[in-house]
Amino acid sequence: MIKLKNSLKLLAISFLLVGCGKDKYQNSTTLSFHAGPSKYVGSKQCVSCHAEAYNTWKGSHHDLAMQIANDSTVLGDFNNVKTEIDGVKYTFYKTGSEYHVTITELDNTTQNYKISYAFGVTPLQQYLVDFEDGKKQVLRVTWDAIKKQWYHQYKGDRIQAHDWLHWTRGAQNWNTMCAECHSTNLIKNYDTDSDTFKTVYDEINVACESCHGPANNHINWANAAPQDSHTYILSGKGQEQQMNLCAPCHARRVKLTPNLKPGETFENQYMLQNITSNFYHGDGQINDEDYVFASFKQSKMFSEGVTCTDCHNAHSLKPKFEGNQLCTQCHVASTYDSKQHHFHEANTASSLCVNCHMTGKTYMGNDFRRDHSFRIPRPDQSEVYGTPNACTGCHQDKTDAWAAKTVVKWYGPERADHFSDALLVSNKSNISLDERKMLDYFINDLTYPTIARATVIENLPYYTQESFKSLNIALNDASPSVRYNALLKFRGLPPEIRRATAVKHMSDSIRLVRIGAAQIVMDMDLNQFDPKDVPGIEAAKGELENMLFSNTDFSTGRMQLGDYFMQTNDINNAIKHYEVALEMDSLLIPVYSNLATAYALNKEHGKAEETLDNWIKFEPEQGRPHYLKALLYFEMQKNDAAVAQLELAIRKNPKDTRSMYNLATYYYQENRDAKKAEFYINKALRLEPENKDFKYLLALIYKNLGQVKRGQAILDELRSTT
Repeated sequence: MIKLKNSLKLLAISFLLVGCGKDKYQNSTTLSFHAGPSKYVGSKQCVSCHAEAYNTWKGSHHDLAMQIANDSTVLGDFNNVKTEIDGVKYTFYKTGSEYHVTITELDNTTQNYKISYAFGVTPLQQYLVDFEDGKKQVLRVTWDAIKKQWYHQYKGDRIQAHDWLHWTRGAQNWNTMCAECHSTNLIKNYDTDSDTFKTVYDEINVACESCHGPANNHINWANAAPQDSHTYILSGKGQEQQMNLCAPCHARRVKLTPNLKPGETFENQYMLQNITSNFYHGDGQINDEDYVFASFKQSKMFSEGVTCTDCHNAHSLKPKFEGNQLCTQCHVASTYDSKQHHFHEANTASSLCVNCHMTGKTYMGNDFRRDHSFRIPRPDQSEVYGTPNACTGCHQDKTDAWAAKTVVKWYGPERADHFSDALLVSNKSNISLDERKMLDYFINDLTYPTIARATVIENLPYYTQESFKSLNIALNDASPSVRYNALLKFRGLPPEIRRATAVKHMSDSIRLVRIGAAQIVMDMDLNQFDPKDVPGIEAAKGELENMLFSNTDFSTGRMQLGDYFMQTNDINNAIKHYEVALEMDSLLIPVYSNLATAYALNKEHGKAEETLDNWIKFEPEQGRPHYLKALLYFEMQKNDAAVAQLELAIRKNPKDTRSMYNLATYYYQENRDAKKAEFYINKALRLEPENKDFKYLLALIYKNLGQVKRGQAILDELRSTT
């Protein structure tokens, strides 16, 4: 199903699909197989030898992931149904065998669309419409297959046409957001320059070769009455192999390469989203969608080698057993499936393992998904940090304090050691010295999940020698994600340190880590490296660029490509991609700052000013665009206008110490007004009393005011602390 919000993930179809056909597997005969040593042959070639698996797969969510819209596939009510949801009016109807919807948008524009595909089956079904440039868009209006009614995901939102979340924009683009994981051997074929797609696939749904890889060589092997044990097919045996098959589509991740290759090591194709608090609760429980893998990597199950197929049938996707029997495959029933353990009446919802250890959340309006981190409820953490817990999730009339006391009564005062304690601390704004020492030890403690350790590295600032000692150890961790996140913390260090660190890791066996090495030196010219290291750096930078271009169909991907060109001093290309990012999503606020800066560097002051004004229209109460306008006006030698913008920035944000510092500097320079300079820098120091730059400026201002002793005392203090 399509993912909408907060995601960093991006159709003139070059072949035709018959919209009224009855065969949901039907594809055009003009679609050729992708070139390679082993070709995709189609699921129907598998039946003769694997009938049981094939028949189990038939009718599964994978089988029905995407289908041509016809009478046998469309579940929604298109019998001249009219409805209005969140101010948008819909009429659903049929013309012969074709399905249509007429939509009147919030701006009162009305248009008719033909439905080309049905997407998914239950608990909801979505519908795709063909657009120009090879794009397929997913209607926001969705069919609830349980309640048998039309509804809006994100109910209550009035989404305007310029918003990236609008169904005609990038967030609901099939090619970008859905295609790779809903069809077999999907090749996106996105052209960055023209913003067009020529997407192709071998089978419309998630068929056998999506997981097992291209089967041509396997069939040749089978037909040759094989004697050797090499079957030339992916089996998914063992946890690592299986995760490499399942995780690419069951993870919130960023692409490192243009197209998915079944069975390839995950970190050679994707960067997994860490369990940071913008997508998860502070303790790592799911908040936004994570598609299971990141949650599962947190779990004790994962550390013990459990795989997806220990609980789920690989082909039907259904759980192998109902109720607690699923868990008592491994956990002793007499110990855990008992009132002495769960303290609830037997054979009730409260006695089910999953309701305490796999709480969940409803996404997409009606799709309840369970958290696969398999955690013990911690209402004691909820008391302090406001995180959810299973106890008060069920007993909603009770408090977290009540639940915490009950847990102590039942299980004693000690809680099992869990990475969530460190994760919660790492999310705090003020971390004590003892807490920091604990966290620096945590990131290299191999008893904790790698994803938790990588997340703590991402959460923490690094500026002391002691903290970099732990980071240097993490650079050699067995986990690629830990190594990668450790590398990124070197980005702010002097060039000689970054250069030496990058050289050590540019030949890492994992693509993700090599990309991290390139990221910390991407602003450095190749002539700054030893000639023997240049080929490795060039190769790593090539992989970084490949990653960036693989995501340019996302507005955020365009922004990041623009950032890359900014850092490599290619201002014109930076501007080009920033402009496209805003065309894709006018509400992608960070682009305005970056684009205005790029225009200013290019001496296009008028465009820089216009960009900041557009930002202000979207966020009129924000102070930062006014701060940036002030810097622009200073560059344009419009000093009075610049001062007015700095004053306005401070009124918008009374804690804006950078604007205060700039005002103080302006009044100090050329002896414009030393008293005003003193006023503003003291205002900044009240907010940041230990800021050395602020103190130094105050010392200079005192000297201008003739208060030499006061100024000298500050300078002496600064020298004593360096």
